[in-house]
Amino acid sequence: MRPASIATLLLFLVAGVMSACGQQPATAPTPLDVIAEDATLSGELVVFAAASLTNAFTDLGDAFVLAHPGINVIFNFSNGQQLVQQIDQGAPCDIFAAASVKHMQDAVLTGRVIDGMERIFARNRLVIIMPSDNPAQITTLQDLARPGLKITFGDKATSVGQLSLTFLDKAEQDASLGTAYKEAVLSNIVSYEETVRAVLTRVALDEVDAGIVFVSDISQDDANRVQSIDIPDELNTVVDYPIAMINDSDNAELAQAFVDYLLSFDGQAILATYGFIPVQP
Repeated sequence: MRPASIATLLLFLVAGVMSACGQQPATAPTPLDVIAEDATLSGELVVFAAASLTNAFTDLGDAFVLAHPGINVIFNFSNGQQLVQQIDQGAPCDIFAAASVKHMQDAVLTGRVIDGMERIFARNRLVIIMPSDNPAQITTLQDLARPGLKITFGDKATSVGQLSLTFLDKAEQDASLGTAYKEAVLSNIVSYEETVRAVLTRVALDEVDAGIVFVSDISQDDANRVQSIDIPDELNTVVDYPIAMINDSDNAELAQAFVDYLLSFDGQAILATYGFIPVQP
């Protein structure tokens, strides 16, 4: 998304978020008011981020660059375990944004993230998706256990994969689904993908009948390619997304500015448009 369109989007977004909280902005901001330019920061910022942050962070990066002319933001999106491995191997990095507290704890163990410096910047939850034409006619959670379906999950190394299995553990204890539910769904899984984006792509391309992703992974474009079924709160997991600066960052001031922007009203508003649950009012 071009920076100009981001600024225009925020005009409507700020008012919408404030209204949802029962408040109204004092004055409607203009595009130039939404993000004030700051030329005091410069250099290159390298952000390692979980794959489920791809859409939101791409827009956040555009907005951050617009606010700080002359800087350059480079994103490395992948599953959390792979990112931790790269951090442990000394890959140049200024910030790590994870899709689970576990992956952040693993990053702390590398010695490049100081324990206690991480901040929770957003929350997320799971949703079941099917291709837009839904050829298997999946309409309920129970349908996932039907023999012969083709389902894809995230790999166990991914946050979405771990939480998908947690969903099955909870579902197995639910009287309406039954103790055989987990085994029946597992028998329908035909692949475990390395990233949550790969899960969504396989479903959108009609290669499988269903998959589980984060709500935030369904962009406006994707909404036309997939259908979804909500997973009820008692079977779902609201997951915290932590972020932390790398302690040997070459541009700590710029890294701190990005974290501050992420936690600001405007940063949280952008996250909300992608289905994330903001942590700031």
